[in-house]
Amino acid sequence: MTEQDFPPEEFAERLGRAQRAMHTDGLDALFLTTEAEVRYFTGFRTLFWQSPTRPWFLVVPATGRPIAIIPEIGAALMAETWIDDIRSWSSPHASDDGIGMLADVLRPFSRVGMPMGRESSLRMPLGDLHRLQDTLDTVELVDCTPLMRDLRVIKSEREIAILRRICSIASDAFDHAPDLFRVGQPLVEAFRAFRIDLLRCGADDVPYLVGGAGPGGYPDVISPPGLTPLRPGDVLMLDTGATLQGYHCDFDRNFAFGHADADARAAYRTLHRATDAALAMARPGVTCADMHAAMQAVIGQDTGDVGRYGHGLGMQLTEHPSIIGFDRTVMREGMVMTLEPSMQIAEGRIMVHEENMVIRDGAPELLSRRAAPELPVIGAGA
Repeated sequence: MTEQDFPPEEFAERLGRAQRAMHTDGLDALFLTTEAEVRYFTGFRTLFWQSPTRPWFLVVPATGRPIAIIPEIGAALMAETWIDDIRSWSSPHASDDGIGMLADVLRPFSRVGMPMGRESSLRMPLGDLHRLQDTLDTVELVDCTPLMRDLRVIKSEREIAILRRICSIASDAFDHAPDLFRVGQPLVEAFRAFRIDLLRCGADDVPYLVGGAGPGGYPDVISPPGLTPLRPGDVLMLDTGATLQGYHCDFDRNFAFGHADADARAAYRTLHRATDAALAMARPGVTCADMHAAMQAVIGQDTGDVGRYGHGLGMQLTEHPSIIGFDRTVMREGMVMTLEPSMQIAEGRIMVHEENMVIRDGAPELLSRRAAPELPVIGAGA
């Protein structure tokens, strides 16, 4: 909860950076509706965001502290944060779910920033936004996506400490693989055993756990698990987004059962080398496109359907930027990134490898415990 995650100074520093950027961009305020942005400025953390019924609003003025305009059900928790201006209403409301109250807060401003670009979303009814715009016909809503990206892409050392811990927890759970997985185990049971072990190792939650299994590889990396049992020669991949204090790890590991064929072993080595190539050049000043090209050169095949070889990481499982050929985002110290090269082994069979790192002044800091250089085999000789 809230101040247990970070001291008020953390949020004061974030607010100061935001207000300096707002001054540069000529913005009077920011208007935010999504969980990550609200939590970034307030520390307000709750699973109640999973309910779509109620909207939540935060206004960050160019001077002064943020103003929370939220349903009454969240007022007590918001009061535990550093926010001291909390305006609430009984929600759901028959005719006005906070829009009148929100309009009163925004009315004094002329240019208000809202995230409108890639990876942004609007967590309020579109009809209510139109109503708000009609009410505030003198207020200009402009895109503040670059500003918000620039703020959130650099993690504080407090944030990195949490990310380091959750990556260590997930690494511990992956190290337990020989005790968790076995030939004949239905895939859904393997997922369940790993999820339980993540919690036992210290994760707060496991909101994201996907993967795949199949002979010498797997067809995709986002499927839910089924009842098919693990067989000799199968390769199992688990990709976890376990959380601690609202921050995600995001990396996978591959395991063969009984034995691994030559193609699977070769693909694993290739992806390991591709990751090494990116780690060797991951420094401030290098672009996402540069790292993508370095991994692509090692993989040596067209994997355009995959889209990207990594992304930002933090409060959200995936964040800006993307390690892809068109993304010229420059690495800066304090950015937390995943490296996620993938390749096709054969028709209908792929392999993915992923690590988490922090960009430092020099070599990057690995947050995930580096995967073994050879494909691990569970129950060798079975």
